[in-house]
Amino acid sequence: MFTNLRFYLSDILDNTISVIKTMSFVDYVEILILTWFIYILIRFVKETRAEQLLKGIFFIFVITMLLNQLEFKVLGVLSETIINMGIIAIIVMFQPELRRILEKMGRVKLVKTITQPFEPGNYSYKMSGAIEQITNACEKLSRKATGALIVIERDTKLGEQISTGTILNAIPSEELFGNIFHPNTPLHDGAVIVRDGLVYAAGCFLPKPQKEELISKDLGSRHRAAIGMSEISDAVVIIVSEETGIISIAENGVLHRGFNYQKLNDYLTQSLMPTSQNKQNKQDKPKREKRKPLKEEE
Repeated sequence: MFTNLRFYLSDILDNTISVIKTMSFVDYVEILILTWFIYILIRFVKETRAEQLLKGIFFIFVITMLLNQLEFKVLGVLSETIINMGIIAIIVMFQPELRRILEKMGRVKLVKTITQPFEPGNYSYKMSGAIEQITNACEKLSRKATGALIVIERDTKLGEQISTGTILNAIPSEELFGNIFHPNTPLHDGAVIVRDGLVYAAGCFLPKPQKEELISKDLGSRHRAAIGMSEISDAVVIIVSEETGIISIAENGVLHRGFNYQKLNDYLTQSLMPTSQNKQNKQDKPKREKRKPLKEEE
C-alpha cells in the first residue's frame, strides 16, 4: 500500500513538472483568472453557513482521491456519492448565499462608473436635498431617543420590501420623518425606503440577517433588520437607537456606529452622490454650528 502511495506521489511530481514545461502565456493568464475567481468565491461565503459545508466537501474530496489511489473501492464509491449529494445540498439549502453572490457580482464598480455620467440631471439635486433632510431628521430623532430605520435604495431595487409597506412617494422633510417615526403611529415600527431622493414607502418589513448568530445580542430588532437588508442589497441603511439615541449605518452587512450630524452627512454624500458632485458640495457647503455631541455608547 505504501509503495503504491510513493509511486502515486512521484507520478504527481513528474506530471506537474512536465505540465509546467509545456505551459504557455495563455495558460498562466487562465490560472490567474481561476485563482481570482476562487478568492472572490471564498470571500462571499466567508462566515456563512455555506462555508462549513464547503470545508466538509473539500475534506471528503481529498479523502476520496486517497481512497481511489489506494484502491478502496467501496469507500471510494461512498465518498463520491457524498460529494455529489453535497453539491446538490449547496444549491438547494443555500439559495440565499448564492443569490447574494450573484447580486454582488452584478454590482461591480465598473458598471456604476459607466452608468454614472448618464444619470438624470435632477438626481443629484433631489438626492442632495434628501441627504440634508435625512441628516437633520436623524439628529433630531437621536436627541429625543426616537427609534428610526431609513433605507436608501441604490442600484439594487427593493420592490419586495416596498410591497410590504405603504406607498408615500413624498418629498423628504424633517417633519415627515418625525411624524412617521413618532411612537404609536401606524408606520413607526417599519422601515422607510428612500428611492431617487423621495420617501417612496414607509412601514416596510426588512429581511432577517443571514449571519444572525454572529450579531451581538445587545443589538435590537432595528439593527438586525438593517444588517439583513444590507446583506442582500447595496442599500445604505440608517438606524437611530430607541434606547441610546445612537445613530448607526449598515452597509454590505457591516454595522458602523457613533455618527453625529457631520459624520452622517459626509458619509451619505460620499456614498450616494456622484464623485464630481461630492467635490462641489464640499466647496459650497456652509459651516454648521457645533451641536452638543451625542452620548457615547456604553
